[in-house]
Amino acid sequence: MTSQRSDSVSVNSDMGEAFGLHTFGNDPALMSLIDVANVACGFHSGDPGTMDATVALAQQRGVRVGAHPGLPDLVGFGRREMKLTPDEVESLIRYQVGALAGFLRKYDLPLNHIKPHGSLYGMLARDEALMLGAVKVARDFGVPVFGIAGSAHQRVAEREGVEFVGELYVDLDYNADGGLIILRQPHETNIVAASERARRALDTGTILAVDGTELPISFGSICVHSDTPNAVEVATAVRAVVDG
Repeated sequence: MTSQRSDSVSVNSDMGEAFGLHTFGNDPALMSLIDVANVACGFHSGDPGTMDATVALAQQRGVRVGAHPGLPDLVGFGRREMKLTPDEVESLIRYQVGALAGFLRKYDLPLNHIKPHGSLYGMLARDEALMLGAVKVARDFGVPVFGIAGSAHQRVAEREGVEFVGELYVDLDYNADGGLIILRQPHETNIVAASERARRALDTGTILAVDGTELPISFGSICVHSDTPNAVEVATAVRAVVDG
């Protein structure tokens, strides 16, 4: 197997997933451990004040900022699938990216990438027609798309001439087909297992599925979700592996 170790591998996390006084992560602590923040744009989570504060914090910490558009489902936190047309996908992503772009302009930061959230992420990974809607927005903004290597994320982005950045997840399990097993509720992550997955992926270019199947994986960024109970500890462990 081929080593994935590279100075270009970043650590990313989903940020700004809150509403006013109601917060669900530990953004200040995580922002010191990551390279890239995926900022919620208001559909699955986030509000104008939270977006402003999150972008300001990223600027202070030197963290690159990408858009994290989700399904318009606040109650389900964007983790319930919807029936959408490609045009609807394009419009809802364009709307959310545009909102974030306004705050980025305020703080003189560029948009770094687009990374769909939750069930939208999974829907686009399986459906090339839907993924095209997302890619059109990324192409217009001149930014990469973050996603799952080997899925419709990568196929459509590369076909349309848009840069693609594959992700590795250390706090979600993979099935034997290489797909992510998305849970409706966040859970505490085994820090040792997360560190080992990152180390194995970097050293061998493979990970293990829940049934023990060895899966090849290509990635340029490692994601640590901010809403897991021990997210800071997981990010600290992953940071040590990446920097080591």
